[in-house]
Amino acid sequence: MSGIAHTPKPPYYAVIFTSERTDGDSGYAQMADEMLKLAAGQPGFLGVESAREGVGITVSYWASLEDIRNWKQHERHLVAQKLGQSEWYLRYKTRVSKVERDYGFEKD
Repeated sequence: MSGIAHTPKPPYYAVIFTSERTDGDSGYAQMADEMLKLAAGQPGFLGVESAREGVGITVSYWASLEDIRNWKQHERHLVAQKLGQSEWYLRYKTRVSKVERDYGFEKD
């Protein structure tokens, strides 16, 4: 899953996760892959976009606030959150937003 996410007509929700990492991997890449696959199978998951160059930004798209809450409380995601705080992140910020309008451009 890379590139620009194909999302439905708004409204829907975006979870914006911005982070600064610690040095080294310490299992981060494996857990990130697992979380992406697990999130993609959750009810209400619509897509994800991610970039990292110094600061990492991952935006996941969801159908409802309830879907976001359920993902946040998923038992395996809770494990990843704890490891993130103890091992992988210097700091992070999570923002939840309602997408009310979107538009774009795509070459033929």
